[in-house]
Amino acid sequence: MDRLHEVFEIGRHSLRLQSSKASAVSGVLLEEIEFETGRGERVRGFLTRPPETSGPLPAIVCIHAHGFAYEIGARELLDGRPSLQGPVGVLFAQMGFAALMIDMPAFGVRAEPGESARAKALLWRGRSLAGQMVGELSAAVDWLCSRDDIDTSRIGVFGISMGATLGYWLAAVEPRIGCITHLCCYADFGKLIEAGAHDLHGIYLTVPGLLEIAGNGEIAGRIAPRPQLICIGDLDPLTPPAAVDIALEQTRAAYARAGAPDSLIVHRDANDGHRETPITRQMMLQFFRTHLAPA
Repeated sequence: MDRLHEVFEIGRHSLRLQSSKASAVSGVLLEEIEFETGRGERVRGFLTRPPETSGPLPAIVCIHAHGFAYEIGARELLDGRPSLQGPVGVLFAQMGFAALMIDMPAFGVRAEPGESARAKALLWRGRSLAGQMVGELSAAVDWLCSRDDIDTSRIGVFGISMGATLGYWLAAVEPRIGCITHLCCYADFGKLIEAGAHDLHGIYLTVPGLLEIAGNGEIAGRIAPRPQLICIGDLDPLTPPAAVDIALEQTRAAYARAGAPDSLIVHRDANDGHRETPITRQMMLQFFRTHLAPA
């Protein structure tokens, strides 16, 4: 196991299914799920899927944002949030995909203990809340892959803001992820520190020693040659141009070394900020149609 697998806690977490209740919403199936972690904590999840299928479904692991809106959590799949053009759960199901979202620790039904208390307890032990989050997301992939109705060769990831960073960190160390779209949180952390912009992130994202292992551009580059769509705005304080430039140079170099430069797509808007736009929504949908299209 390399150091990234270690700090992102791959293989360290499990999610045991406790209950699942199915219902119909907007013409698709909704499963309201309750998991339990290895430490006995309840984890809420939602899965949407088309009502009728002729075979295993491609799936998208959707990762919710932060935004200091701790009450939203996994409800983002069904209700959306202001930075999104709209919720994606029903939409993805209508496109023929299964879509899963779980509450990250400190969000949704896991809002207590809060982010600060959880992060400090883990940091004092040389771990991180972000590492726990990535480890739990890998466990969610385990659960998806255990289902007979999921095509394990076609699993994608989608996330904005916190969900974006956790998404490309997950894809970098989780080979079962076939493609990823992430929005509004791709930048070199070292450059953010130099600019004094790093404190815009919550304490959850502090991973001890991460910059000694790899920069974000290098981490995202580990996804190569798998398809990756990066969407950023130069007016976003979390993705200032100087920090994005360094990361893009590293990620593009990795895709070039892998012989797959065309598998990396970057949409960069000089006049937009920390939000999904109509253009990035359409690019995301086309990306998943191309790379995860139902058989």
